[in-house]
Amino acid sequence: MRMHAGEHAIDTALVRRLLRAQYPRWADLPITPLASDGTVNAVYRLGDDLTVRLPLTAGGAGDVTKEHRILSALHGLPVAVPSVEAVGEPAEGYPWPWAVHRWLDGSPALEGSPIRPEDLAEFVLALRTTTAAGPLAYRGGSLTALDRATRAAIGELSRTDEPFDPDTALAVWSEALEAPTGAECWVHGDLMPSNLLLHNGRLTAVLDWATAGPGDPACDLIPAWNLLTAPAREVFRDVLGADDAAWSRGRGRALSMAVIQLPYYRHTNPVISANARYVLTELGCRS
Repeated sequence: MRMHAGEHAIDTALVRRLLRAQYPRWADLPITPLASDGTVNAVYRLGDDLTVRLPLTAGGAGDVTKEHRILSALHGLPVAVPSVEAVGEPAEGYPWPWAVHRWLDGSPALEGSPIRPEDLAEFVLALRTTTAAGPLAYRGGSLTALDRATRAAIGELSRTDEPFDPDTALAVWSEALEAPTGAECWVHGDLMPSNLLLHNGRLTAVLDWATAGPGDPACDLIPAWNLLTAPAREVFRDVLGADDAAWSRGRGRALSMAVIQLPYYRHTNPVISANARYVLTELGCRS
């Protein structure tokens, strides 16, 4: 089922044709579509060591070169990040750039699953020390820029059959808007569980970097509510040293993502929808 208007039809045959025309050295490797909750790219495993990522819509097309630049600027992180092995050109009826990445081993995290919260906090702290120039993080600007969309989504969600408490959601959002802003630093900006790879409960890799760049440090507090349990959440906060203002902004950012995602994806992306419900439960907004 397609998630977006204007979503391009992508299949294994298209991937094979693109590879054969532009990167024939990989064209005969096995191609396997990956079950993914991703909303921006279709992802295919290529042989044992590679993945092919193709934007689903025009809105994700610019992420290909942006992510390449961002990944080239990252150094010294305590976990693995993807390496871009090639960037492909539009062809074979496919209208946008696409990319080949190195495969990273690990199992995607799932909300509430066991994870050592110190690993996640240490990654966030290490990323904050990045000094390279970069584009503003996708979610890195002021919360006020999200106010209209967030309030509209709260209203839309309250009109569905979802068990949802809009008054509590509005209280969380208002508190976040009133919290003082912090100094910008590098953030990932999309620490959804599926972008975090684990091995035996340890964080080993972080995927999907097109949203990264300088921005509000509260952006990377979102996994406190979209991933962690309450005890792990407190450890995560303690290691990060997050103050009350950052914590409030992080709660608001987690809320905003969840209330916008759930009405949009509730019939097309069960993984994203389940995660949004988890966030709303952890924030006390599920009635």
